[in-house]
Amino acid sequence: MNATLPPGAPTDEISAVVSLYLGLPETPLRASPQDRRLARQLLRDRGLPLPMIESAFLLASLRRLIRPADLPPLSPIRSLAYFLPVIEELLANPAPDNYLEYLRLKLRRLTSGNSASADQTPAAGQKNTFSDGR
Repeated sequence: MNATLPPGAPTDEISAVVSLYLGLPETPLRASPQDRRLARQLLRDRGLPLPMIESAFLLASLRRLIRPADLPPLSPIRSLAYFLPVIEELLANPAPDNYLEYLRLKLRRLTSGNSASADQTPAAGQKNTFSDGR
């Protein structure tokens, strides 16, 4: 598949998906060509709305961050494809209208170190900021 965007592709939304992905804890510093291609496929070929994709990103990240500390640490996320199972989960079981805002707030609280407002604390050794220390 050609990595260049076809005429009329929503490059601003593709960039938004990639930016959301790269802004998450435990993701790479740069998106690969495969990541950009997958972002384009999710938006253009599958017609997924950006808020649903963002919800899947946030939900998967939160699940990683609130893992019990006594479990072995997970390896860093290396591909946007990591989020595909959660995207499929949300397609099968759509989230309530206000869920995206809830997830944003939950991740913001968890990564800001305000663990009193989070249900659990991040597992030991897991990164808990968006961009510091990358």
